[in-house]
Amino acid sequence: MRIAIIGAGHVGGALAQRFVQVGHTVLIGAQFPLSDKSINLANQIGHDRFMSILLAVQQSEVVVLATPAAKTLEVVNELGDTSGKVIIDAMNTGRGAGLTGFSTTTEAILAHTATTDVVKCFNTTGYENMLNPVYGEQGIDMFMAGNSDAAKATARQLAIDIGFTDCYDLGGTDAIGLLEQLAMCWIKLAMGSGYGRAIGFKIVRR
Repeated sequence: MRIAIIGAGHVGGALAQRFVQVGHTVLIGAQFPLSDKSINLANQIGHDRFMSILLAVQQSEVVVLATPAAKTLEVVNELGDTSGKVIIDAMNTGRGAGLTGFSTTTEAILAHTATTDVVKCFNTTGYENMLNPVYGEQGIDMFMAGNSDAAKATARQLAIDIGFTDCYDLGGTDAIGLLEQLAMCWIKLAMGSGYGRAIGFKIVRR
């Protein structure tokens, strides 16, 4: 796939590295001059992958948004025409990082872009698990929600490509709040309760 990643922080950077490693074409939509995080990522995956947000989106079929939630509207207004593209929302509005006028970043994306193929995914665990989701001999699981079957199929494939065992569908956009709560559970366990960031969620069946 041709993937534009908007946001070169921990999550966006980890996804970029893994997508490149498994053979996808990755472009990073960034503001110039590059931040220190962007420069560090560019040194790892190549400076030629960095370009304006608009140009990265124009050349891609999938767009991953991994910026701070408060910047959602600022960023989506730079995406240009997203008709026919899949947007994966990897952001969270928890811990006081809400978005004025919308209960979730996904709602804001749907209201301000041309595409309806939007899915929330890659938001429920730490960036370390994006870089390596395998514990022992098995991968942990990813989760998603949204109304677009096409976007969900894309998100699931990308999650499996980078090592997650499965990507569970929690439902439509009405389930996005559950995904953000699951993210807060991971944060609470990892940092608030002292279990550390080397933990992940796994669905098991009898």
